[in-house]
Amino acid sequence: MTDTERDPVADLRRIAFLLERAHEATYRVRAFRSAATAVQKIDPDELRERAEAGTLKKLPGIGDVTARCVAESLDGEEPVYLRRLEATAGTSVDEAGNALRALLKGDCHAHSDWSDGGSPIREMAEAARSIGHDYLVLTDHSPRLTVANGLSADRLRQQLDVVAELNAELAPFRILTGIEVDINEDGTLDQEPELLERLDLVVASVHSKLRAPADAMTKRMLRAIDDPNTDVLGHCTGRLVTGRESTGQGKRPESQFDADAVFAACAERGVAVEINSRPERLDPPKRLLRLAVEAGCHFAIDTDAHAPGQLDWQPYGCARAALCGVDPATVINTWPAGQLLAWTR
Repeated sequence: MTDTERDPVADLRRIAFLLERAHEATYRVRAFRSAATAVQKIDPDELRERAEAGTLKKLPGIGDVTARCVAESLDGEEPVYLRRLEATAGTSVDEAGNALRALLKGDCHAHSDWSDGGSPIREMAEAARSIGHDYLVLTDHSPRLTVANGLSADRLRQQLDVVAELNAELAPFRILTGIEVDINEDGTLDQEPELLERLDLVVASVHSKLRAPADAMTKRMLRAIDDPNTDVLGHCTGRLVTGRESTGQGKRPESQFDADAVFAACAERGVAVEINSRPERLDPPKRLLRLAVEAGCHFAIDTDAHAPGQLDWQPYGCARAALCGVDPATVINTWPAGQLLAWTR
């Protein structure tokens, strides 16, 4: 063992310990503990040979992530996975989450009864103002999502006129114009480009073919991120961790895509990754949220509210952001409206 080499068994066990402390899923903890047990039984020379040959995954109990951690340890590097966990190991999540919530000046993802929300625009805006927000981005659905009464181009233009009238009445509170636009299967956005350019903020989300192969989903997301009108990537995995009583919809697994490529593109193109605060979504999962932090992404902590009371769900997202080491300075809705609009432009 060289002077700079780390102990992969110790690193794997440390990861398992930190995952347990963070209340992560038992199966994920077990994966790292099982990997540590498997690695401990292997002769060190054979272990290094396997790492150099890329055959660690052929060992029982070793998968993609744990193999990468072992290889990084053998190279004398702190595994990236461990580094992300250690970055928040001493953080008081409650205190950090509450502090982050206090910094939020608005919400970048909310729906009204113009699409599938339950309340008028004015009521949503007044509720946002009552909980201390300075602005609310109105992001009703785009036309493809007919089940959610998505807005045609003409209806969206009408909504812009309504918002302008409301802003004159509600000032200094401000309703920012926006949309949650569907990402089509070819990666294009489901609204007229010229109309998207008029909006203050565009959230782009996948709502269809969520179980497409990873390579197809990756290409689809990358094209949407590359669109200059995209400002926020909405609920990136599309998962539902609990069912929705209102619709009878059950749990839904995560979409599969190359998260490294997607988050790198978000960082490069200045597209914020949404931290969706809806209790049934909590999207992205914490492991992917840590990956987005590592990639240097910006974030939007949103409620995806469909009713006034849901606008107060941001603490759920703030707690997850704090747990995963999100820098408040990178959260776009901690910024005043003027700074946010300068960024989206």
